[in-house]
Amino acid sequence: MRRSSFAMPSGIYLDGNSLGVMPHAARQRTEARMEQWRHHAALGWEDWYGLAECLSPSIARLVGAQPHEVIATGSVTANLHALLATLYRPEGERRVIVATSLDFPTDLYALAAWAERGGGELRLVPSRDGHTLHQGDLQAALQGDVALVLFPTVLYRSGQRLDVPLLTAAAHAAGALIGWDAAHSIGAMPHDFHAVGADFAVWCHYKYLNAGPGAPGGLFLHGRWHHLPPGLPGWWGNDKVNQFEMTPGYRKASGAGAYQMGTPSILALAALEGALSVFEDLDMEQVRTRSLALTDHLIALADRHLPEMTVVTPRSHEQRGGHVSLAHPEARALSVALRRMGVVPDYREPDLLRLAPVALYNTETELDEVVRLLRTLLDSGQHRQMGKAGSAVT
Repeated sequence: MRRSSFAMPSGIYLDGNSLGVMPHAARQRTEARMEQWRHHAALGWEDWYGLAECLSPSIARLVGAQPHEVIATGSVTANLHALLATLYRPEGERRVIVATSLDFPTDLYALAAWAERGGGELRLVPSRDGHTLHQGDLQAALQGDVALVLFPTVLYRSGQRLDVPLLTAAAHAAGALIGWDAAHSIGAMPHDFHAVGADFAVWCHYKYLNAGPGAPGGLFLHGRWHHLPPGLPGWWGNDKVNQFEMTPGYRKASGAGAYQMGTPSILALAALEGALSVFEDLDMEQVRTRSLALTDHLIALADRHLPEMTVVTPRSHEQRGGHVSLAHPEARALSVALRRMGVVPDYREPDLLRLAPVALYNTETELDEVVRLLRTLLDSGQHRQMGKAGSAVT
């Protein structure tokens, strides 16, 4: 537990799979960078110039990569576009991109756009139950016409965890490249992207890594592809040795840093710098063990006290991410009512209440109280009145 490392909001916070709470170190590093700006203005760039690259060793440890294979930059969407522009090279009959019907929408928007540009199609693996994916269906979609695959490490709605090593090997056996969206797993469990041979990955740093709203995203590109010129080059991906020569010709950096585009936000990187410091001496296997203990506890409570609500998150540890999703026809009203009672969950259409007990700062006692409040609401029906005027942000 690292609860003392965070500025905890009042009440019970169970929305860390959407936006993590603020680490004290993130505030301290941001304020320090602001002081540099205040005192030095443009001269601050002498210290800021390689900040993103300086963070790479810490990020690499969290995703199981070599430091030169990762960079903090862009966002999930921007980084996915940048890597698709680099890696999606349709040829002959091999033009299909494979994803799933349960992917986060921004991934599908990007994939569909590149499939259309390449004269291919986006093939979506369907869900049998509307919440989870069957491994056999994922493997069956990897046909000889597939050029590229993108799967989520953890499904954002149900919290199902996919088998990264197995599916990476299956995609390569089919002759396709494979990438992973790790937005809902980084910071909650170990990863090993380099060793399993994933071609690329994207993620955000504002969920379990707690780097703040709109924090810089991250990308991984396996070293085997570092010879490729970026499909969307920008000046910040130029070789740092000669970037300020300002020549018309682009000279790419040697590693993942080449896939940066525009000038980064130093204040946003500063918050990430502080957030990463919380993880420096943490064993991610222990974080995962704690996360599973909390979700085990929550699932057991739901089974015992909330029979009206269906746990759609897989129960096996191998197939479970870091949050628990409960289905109920009145989930939206329950979510709004909980917020008014001092509990912050989140809601996903049409009927999912998502609860994320984060290993670093949540407790079993908090989960006991949340389930007690849900039982009270379901018994009294108060949520129907309390939840009538909810926010557009869920």
